Amino acid sequence: MPFTQRPIPILMYHQIAEPPPKGAPYRSLYVSPEAFARQLDLFRKMGYTGLSMGNLLPYLRGEKRGKVVGITFDDGYQNNLTQALPILQRHGFSSTCYAVGGLLGQTNLWDKDAGIAQVPLMDPQGLQRWVQGGQEVGAHTFKHINLLAEADAVCRSDIAQCKDVLEAATGVKQAHFCYPYGRYRRIHTVMAREAGYQTATTTRRGRYRGEADLLQLPRITVARSTTLLALWLKIVTPYEDYRGVRESRRQAALDP
Repeated sequence: MPFTQRPIPILMYHQIAEPPPKGAPYRSLYVSPEAFARQLDLFRKMGYTGLSMGNLLPYLRGEKRGKVVGITFDDGYQNNLTQALPILQRHGFSSTCYAVGGLLGQTNLWDKDAGIAQVPLMDPQGLQRWVQGGQEVGAHTFKHINLLAEADAVCRSDIAQCKDVLEAATGVKQAHFCYPYGRYRRIHTVMAREAGYQTATTTRRGRYRGEADLLQLPRITVARSTTLLALWLKIVTPYEDYRGVRESRRQAALDP
């Protein structure tokens, strides 16, 4: 695969909403609408265009060149639709929201046992509004399972079933996948490819530099505490790339 003109950052968001009180679990995964708007303003001033995974794919393949940044949201929260969409549209940016096919219109039930607040997820109509708003839906398994804890047959079914459900809900072919919790083995990349996905994102830190498997793409986490300066450094310097080296080694240890 040819090297890209410059490293491509793919950003990972979760919820775009005001954070819960201090001490709440996973409070770091909330980014306020105001902070999100400032971040997109920064990208625009830096000369970057925010793109969904589908629109980013030609750049990942080396077929196009330019200053681009991938924007992704994990889990399919309703606040992505109500809070993030208007800001994305105002900037003319596209993004990908990875939805959990079997929990549309419900809540983040996979977090319940950990005492994490339950937040509404988009229902099929919400996903349709998201797509009509110029955005993209990706797949995040059928039940947000931990792929490392399930039998291969369960993983294969969950990966493929999510694709089928989301295609029926949106009327749009699903080509992009995200591993829940960032946990996977090489066999799961094979399953994703067999299901028809063209890309799959991980939680491994770093920017895409043209040499990685498109089904094991690194991303940059944007957290509640991420300042504009920190975000700038993550996008334009090798900081995240260096931090991702150790995570790559840990991932390699899962597939000796």
